[in-house]
Amino acid sequence: MAAGPLKRPALWVLLLMVAALLMAGCATPRDPRKDQEFQSLASITDRPVVRPTRSISSFSDSLMCMDHMLREAQLPTTLITSKQIPDYSTRVTVATKDMIITALSQMSRLSNAFRFVDYEVDIARQDTVQNLTTILLNNNQMQLQRPALYLSGAISFVDQNVINNRFDTGLSGPRIDMGYSQSRNATIIGLEMHLGDFRTRTLIPGLDSANEVIIGNGGQGIDLAGRIGTYGVQFNVGRDYTQGSGGAVRTLVDLATIELIGKWARVPYWQCLTLEQNHPDFQRQLRDWFDEGTPAVRTQLITRSLVSRGYLAPFTSPLPDNDPALRKALARFQADNGMVVTGVVDFPTYERALRHFVGLSAEGTLTRIGWAATHAQPVQSAAASPATPGTTGVDGVSNDPDAPRYGAAAPARTINLQIENVLLERTAFEVGEQVFLSATVSRTSYLQCYLADATGTIIRLLPNQANSTGWVSANQAIRIPDWMSPNPGFIMDAASPGTEGVACFATDEDSMARLPEDLRGPPLKPLKNYRTLEGLNLAFAAAWGSEGYTGNAVYWQVVPRRVMPVAPAQPAPRK
Repeated sequence: MAAGPLKRPALWVLLLMVAALLMAGCATPRDPRKDQEFQSLASITDRPVVRPTRSISSFSDSLMCMDHMLREAQLPTTLITSKQIPDYSTRVTVATKDMIITALSQMSRLSNAFRFVDYEVDIARQDTVQNLTTILLNNNQMQLQRPALYLSGAISFVDQNVINNRFDTGLSGPRIDMGYSQSRNATIIGLEMHLGDFRTRTLIPGLDSANEVIIGNGGQGIDLAGRIGTYGVQFNVGRDYTQGSGGAVRTLVDLATIELIGKWARVPYWQCLTLEQNHPDFQRQLRDWFDEGTPAVRTQLITRSLVSRGYLAPFTSPLPDNDPALRKALARFQADNGMVVTGVVDFPTYERALRHFVGLSAEGTLTRIGWAATHAQPVQSAAASPATPGTTGVDGVSNDPDAPRYGAAAPARTINLQIENVLLERTAFEVGEQVFLSATVSRTSYLQCYLADATGTIIRLLPNQANSTGWVSANQAIRIPDWMSPNPGFIMDAASPGTEGVACFATDEDSMARLPEDLRGPPLKPLKNYRTLEGLNLAFAAAWGSEGYTGNAVYWQVVPRRVMPVAPAQPAPRK
């Protein structure tokens, strides 16, 4: 019995000795060399594990729709700027002005409708561009063009927790405690925007937009605690979501920009606001369909879409995800559609490739058109018919039924050529009058453009000194010449009476090495042995075959300069 009481003090003494040793060890500085292997993982751990995606809103497709609509209206390029868009609630600190710039840029890729004048003096932030601008302006070495329009507005209010719902309950007993909680709330963000005339600094009546959006958050959790003998056990499980203010403000900015520009340009902008892609649950529904299908089904669906769009040659057996041709096609498709290029079948690519095959059912819900989630169906091509030269319309199809066909077999790629002079549908110019064109390719390509005058002289306009390769991005208008540049490189005048025209040819690779020697000369110089645009078309067909290139042309008439009537001389007054 005497040994019993001695064992417990001995155990406590042992525990005190161990604690003392640990404290002494903690007091000694640790050797960082022993952590070398652990620290070597820091640079890898610091990197994100999810690929970045392009920031889009529910109205991103509406902005592209507005771009096409403004091009059809043939509006001249307008200089525009914006004031800072403050947040008087101080609860939504986002870069609203930069969102406006992005929205205007997305509405001008095809139409060249707007150019943003980027000049703002911020005394609190003197950056390099601002300092250099001030120096050059003071020395008369820089010229700023006055914008015609400006945007003004503010995040007018943020009403937090307008509605709030909470539910809490619990149960307690001798050996168990349990609780359940649930909460939901909604916040409203309002944005006011206006369009003004910069020359008079007056806001144009009727050109205003006042919209609000609701964002919410919610969560639920379970708490469980119990006791088994002398031991206690505790669990806590919760699920929460929060809708951020950044995406909500981008949605408001895109909507306001569409409304203001549509009203100012007098175009039916509401047609761009009724797209299926504007449905609030559009991306969520596509994500559900994406998760339902297997990786093989996703790859097959996207592959069929790429084939129909001309990014990939037809195949007889399914392609694996790591196939080099598929990865290259995916990368080009992603670049052309403004996505982050990954070369893999991810959800953004899935959503962009199949978004045009989604519609609204009679019940008002989103439904698949031409494809299913569990097995792949043939995807119908949405590409336009091959383009032909002539006086082209907005869709790139010739209005001249007698015009020859240029490179018509390249699948799903079109070249849109449009005369950009102020008068609509103009096809005749006087001798010496300047002609302005724009060219747009539906896929990123190498572009070559040639001018043929009435005397049979042909010169190459593109590539030139400003763009030595002719590489152009998809769905972005190229000005010929660039009338917004102070040094456009060349001008295009109507030379002599007769028919003149411009033809452009697009290929997936640089054409210079394949073309005849006479076509490799310097730009803006007459070509030897070529007198017509049809002859150039034959040269491209011989170099690339009918399947390897796409071409289009636009023609106009040149008439003699009108002689202005001379007013009869008035007799001199008598003295």
